[in-house]
Parts: sequence; C-alpha cells; structure tokens
Amino acid sequence: MPKQRDAVRMTDAEITALLAECKSLQVATLDKDGAPHLTTVWFALHEGAWLFETYGKSQKVVNMRRDPRVAVLCEQGTTYDDLRGVSVQGRAEIIDSGERLMDLMKVIVDRNHPGMGPEQIASVAAQMAQKRVVVAVRPEKVISWDHRKLT
Repeated sequence: MPKQRDAVRMTDAEITALLAECKSLQVATLDKDGAPHLTTVWFALHEGAWLFETYGKSQKVVNMRRDPRVAVLCEQGTTYDDLRGVSVQGRAEIIDSGERLMDLMKVIVDRNHPGMGPEQIASVAAQMAQKRVVVAVRPEKVISWDHRKLT
C-alpha cells in the first residue's frame, strides 16, 4: 500500500498550475539568534528560480546576507480535504544592482501587475530597483501536497 505522503504529492504540472493561481508567497529566513523570521511577498518563477523583490534593508535581506538558507511556501485551501501547497528549501541569491536586477525586477512586475505594457513595466521596475533588491531562490528540496487526491 502506498504511503499517504506519496498519494498527495503533486506532479510538476500540478505545482505549476497551483503557482499560477497563487499571488502570495511566505518566506522564512533565520534571525541572528536562529529564530525564524516569516514574511509574505508577491513572487514570480523564472528559469527555475523563485523570485521576489523586497527593500534592500529589510530584515529578511539582512538575515539572508548572514545566512542564505531560506524556505518559501505557497498554499491554498480552506478545509483539510482542500489543502494543497508547495514548500521549497533553498539558498537565497540577492541581486542588488546591474542589468540582471532590472531584468528580474521586470519579470516580477509583469507577473504581479497584469495589463501593463513593456514601457510601464520598465518604468515601475526602474523605480522599484532604486531601493529594492530581487531575491532568487533555487530549490534544493521541494515538498508538495494536494489533499484533494485523498477523496
């Protein structure tokens, strides 16, 4: 008999579909004393990395500069039998300058502000990049679940 954990695991296609529906991502970093620091951000996926932007002086960035280990979580559901989500453990890369910052900022703006044209996306991204950084998380471990598969 298969384990229940295996029964609820999502396929890559199911994970992609869930992430297309999600707007928010929970981000966990480690404070100086090792305590978890949990926040919520908007995100985008790009070339295998989970991207989000945040202020360069935010506590989560301070934490990631000290210890790049990070966990992110995207989930949905309001009842137990409807819960589904994906949790990723990885290492954060902080992009804080240059053309790559602008390129990735545009990806995030485009995903989270639908309907903008390329010029408006570029303008918003340039404004955000003045005080913000992009964080790229490359997954090292992915855990997923879809309790709808239990019925």
